[in-house]
Amino acid sequence: QVQLVESGGGLVQSGGSLRLSCVASGRTFTSYAVGWFRQFPGMEREFVAGISWNGDSTNYADSVKGRFAISRDDAKGTVYLQMHSLKPEDTAVYYCARARRILTTPIGEAGYDYWGQGTQVTVSS
Repeated sequence: QVQLVESGGGLVQSGGSLRLSCVASGRTFTSYAVGWFRQFPGMEREFVAGISWNGDSTNYADSVKGRFAISRDDAKGTVYLQMHSLKPEDTAVYYCARARRILTTPIGEAGYDYWGQGTQVTVSS
């Protein structure tokens, strides 16, 4: 069983930065892509960023390109989401998730099966 725990969320002013961490316990992220999603109140979760199983490729939602960066450290069983130039519209609960199948890099929520509990990011104007 895989358990994912996010941390690093909080309150930050517009233009500020945060780094989210996602730590895996049990079975690790090895050979699996990992994604970050976010959910606005009353909305479905949306894809934010994903990183391939070996870290060679990343992809981002258009709304965060150039501001967010996803990275992984498999030795630590951790995936990061570095967020810069935060905007009030980035306010959401952020979730990390592990891909359902090895060696794939899905974008859609259906491609992920293990999810963390989420961490709140609030950006004040």
